[in-house]
Amino acid sequence: MLTVTRNELALVFAAFTALILYTVGADWDADISDPVLFAGKFVWLFGAMIWAAFAAVRHADSLAEIFGEPYGTLILTISVISIEISVIAAVMFAGEAEPTLPRDTMLAILMIVLNLMVGISLLIGGVRYREQSYSLEGARTYLAVIITLSTMTLIVPRYTISTSDPTLTTAQAIAFSVVTLILYGTFLAMQTVRHQNYFRQPKRKGTMLIPEYGKYPEGIDTKTVPYHAGTLVFVLVMIVLMSKEFGPLVDDATVTLGAPSALGGILIAVLVLAPEGLAAFNAAASNHLQRAVNICMGSALATISLTVPAVVAVSFITGTHLILGLAQVEMILLGLSLILCMMTFGGTRTNMLQGVVHLIVFVVFVVLIFDP
Repeated sequence: MLTVTRNELALVFAAFTALILYTVGADWDADISDPVLFAGKFVWLFGAMIWAAFAAVRHADSLAEIFGEPYGTLILTISVISIEISVIAAVMFAGEAEPTLPRDTMLAILMIVLNLMVGISLLIGGVRYREQSYSLEGARTYLAVIITLSTMTLIVPRYTISTSDPTLTTAQAIAFSVVTLILYGTFLAMQTVRHQNYFRQPKRKGTMLIPEYGKYPEGIDTKTVPYHAGTLVFVLVMIVLMSKEFGPLVDDATVTLGAPSALGGILIAVLVLAPEGLAAFNAAASNHLQRAVNICMGSALATISLTVPAVVAVSFITGTHLILGLAQVEMILLGLSLILCMMTFGGTRTNMLQGVVHLIVFVVFVVLIFDP
């Protein structure tokens, strides 16, 4: 019992934090005018949520060990995206959110995933193994859907003429959300039923690369499916509860301090992607590049597929004005990232130079946020 408690300290701390926030701490208003109180609450909540996020990833990895690929990565991806949606929804329900926050968060996640996470993964793998292999069919399948959905949801709204700004009409928003969910559902059917081999680490056999059906990662401590699944759900619920308090903090900080509106999206993206990024880096370091590709591309795809319908629904409920269309510079960077991914994953092996190029694009993205 003591060992279990020690292993689940993140869960205990998250539950304790949520309990405090919804009982004696319900009236603890962290006003930005009191920087000490505000910073203390921000660090406390951010630390508790990111620690809990790492715990969620650990249990998702244990389920991945039990079920094998591609189900393991799918569990991890859905878990992480649920955190993203909960934080964005919390800010929107606060009633003072920037109308561009969901768009900025989705763009930040795409840029972090497609450039920072992919870049570091390829750099780690390239330095350690010179070249790494992955499933070309799987990567191309991911990219085909990502390119279609990101263009439809983040670029097309900039050029529609039914509204005076880069937004969607009610009919357009509903239609885009339905189409997005249908396409993602079709992809999941392909990933988990018809073409599972596309998403498994290929193993070289002579001059041929064949899918390897072994489980990943090896050596992870596993218990029972109900234990890991139940704990994972509990951790995610705690994160959702804490996000109700964390979301307004992010909104207050960006508005009051006069920070770029995109900064709130970056903070949410970092919170969401930190544990997932670590899992991708560990996979690349273990020469399981396909696992890293599944994590990165799966996260980018789920972000577009699930976040857009969710924020559209929240905007209808709250009456929040929602701007989805990107500015011109942002569209260029997103387009460059997508083209670069097509070139990177256009063969069967990767190297460190490709990783460096992705990282350079991410550096440019960060610089332009603070100095547009």
